[in-house]
Amino acid sequence: MAEPVTTETYGFQTEAKQLLQLMIHSLYSNREIFLRELISNASDAIDKLRFESIAKPDLVPAGDFAIRVTFDEENGTVSIADNGIGMTRDQVIEHLGTIAKSGTAEFLNQLTGDQKKDSNLIGQFGVGFYSAFIVADEVEVLTRSALDGQGESGTGTRWTSRGEDAFTVEDAPDLPAGTQVILHLKPDAKEFADAYRLRNIVGRYSDHIGVPVEMEKVAPPADDDGTSGTAATEFETVNSAKALWTRSRSEVEEDEYREFYKHVSHDFQDPLSWSHNRVEGKLEYTSLLYVPRSAPFDLWNREAPRGLKLYVQRVFIMDEAEQFLPLYLRFIKGVVDSNDLPLNVSREILQQDERVTSIRSALTKRALNMLETLAKNEPADYQTFIGEFGEVLKEGTGEDFANRETILKLLRFASTTDPDEEKHVSLEDYVGRMVEGQEKIYYLIAESPENAKSSPHLEVFRKKGIEVLLLFDRIDEWMMSNLQDFDGKAFVDVMRGDLALPGEADETPETESDGLTERIKAVLDDQVEDVRPSQRLTDSPACLVLGAHDPGAQMRKILEATGQQLPASKPVFEYNAGHPLLTRLDREADEDRFRDLVLILFDQASLADGTAPRDAAAYVNRLNRLLLSLLDD
Repeated sequence: MAEPVTTETYGFQTEAKQLLQLMIHSLYSNREIFLRELISNASDAIDKLRFESIAKPDLVPAGDFAIRVTFDEENGTVSIADNGIGMTRDQVIEHLGTIAKSGTAEFLNQLTGDQKKDSNLIGQFGVGFYSAFIVADEVEVLTRSALDGQGESGTGTRWTSRGEDAFTVEDAPDLPAGTQVILHLKPDAKEFADAYRLRNIVGRYSDHIGVPVEMEKVAPPADDDGTSGTAATEFETVNSAKALWTRSRSEVEEDEYREFYKHVSHDFQDPLSWSHNRVEGKLEYTSLLYVPRSAPFDLWNREAPRGLKLYVQRVFIMDEAEQFLPLYLRFIKGVVDSNDLPLNVSREILQQDERVTSIRSALTKRALNMLETLAKNEPADYQTFIGEFGEVLKEGTGEDFANRETILKLLRFASTTDPDEEKHVSLEDYVGRMVEGQEKIYYLIAESPENAKSSPHLEVFRKKGIEVLLLFDRIDEWMMSNLQDFDGKAFVDVMRGDLALPGEADETPETESDGLTERIKAVLDDQVEDVRPSQRLTDSPACLVLGAHDPGAQMRKILEATGQQLPASKPVFEYNAGHPLLTRLDREADEDRFRDLVLILFDQASLADGTAPRDAAAYVNRLNRLLLSLLDD
């Protein structure tokens, strides 16, 4: 019988290989980050074993849970060991040889030019283990799964790699459960094989870890006979080893909050804001919520795992417990620790638990209050938030009726009062600037900021000095379909229906252009719902107006993307009776030429709204005939 293969060599996944090269050559500017990442991984491994031991108490190691950092100055190595859950051979190959998270290739494509030096991006992809290659020219991992039932020691796995093309996996006998990462330091990184340097890094980046981080005690002075006063190596805890959220807010420094955020989120940037709160009474729980500075690459994937880290009575239960915040707040990071939930709580139980519903409601309000405070006290940071997460926040207007008014106050929009395309204007700002007699909030939805700013529908508003909100996010039409008013002021789409401005009657004024109207109707026929003179236009010759209940371009794209086939809607064609083109058109006797001119105006009105003509070739042919006729004249 053939002996089983115990040593195998594998090639890195393509994306992993690219990432390693970035790590080694250009990505990290702060090399000491490697220790924070490896200690963070070790802490997560211990949390997972604690959770498993709820159902299987025999999994708890003989000693206390701990992370041990050691070094060998002579051989130039640093080791980070934990007695956590460990890995099987298959898990080692899967987790250390590939990058399983979807979108990594897209992430790598984004790292161009100066971005290759930007370490802020890497944390979004959960690949902190690879930071070991910043300081090591070879990395060795010894691990055995605590779930394999082999007692104090058994056959585990040894993984080694120089971070180039391949890695080797082989059996490793007599390993305790857990994981040890051994870094063989590069010649220019030997500085890290130093007790003082390592202690300093642990104190700076990992003091908040709720697991003891141990290092060898500093040797005592030698005795008179020249021998050491201690025979055996002793270790001491070099971090506070107390979960940060369990401490009083007055005891926690701002830098500690920032480092803890990086631990729970695997982000390398500081958060924009945070909120630390303990609730006592009918329900007892502690929460620590953070607002990130940058959006993850998969923010718009509503199916991706989201949520807070859940602890029960200080015991880690699960990552990404989505039951404690609504989906539109999926960007919030942090932890919630409850004293009232059972230790064996599952996702299914969480979905039905009334206590979870109460905590969810309170945490939602706390997260929104945190954003209100950020908007009030740090407007520049809040603008960063709006740029990264403003579109996601808009989902809440249709999903969270109880907090809709609060969410509306948090939104920001571009408007006709702003020379740039930035979203600075709140609804409260808009209402405060309303002109005399104005009782409605006017808005325009367009495909892009450029289309919004140049829309002919804005002409009469500019003339009268009335502000219009400019909406061009892909979610805006869906959002506005869920809204009726704000502060008692009704929302009005300036591209829909009849338009009544402050101080004007609702009905269209009488006009002497009835003959022209009928002639245009005869040309456009079933392409439009109606033809009428316009109240909207002052400079443009024509525009298209949507029916009150017709889907706009944004909504049509959203619905069609879900497979829904919508009937073609017919706009209303409005023309500017006082425009020179229409005055000349009204005198045109040649019916063929009249027809071409009307259809050109119709297609141009479509283009002004960001919509291509229904028959682009016909439009070009008509325009060419018009140009030839002008040359002939």
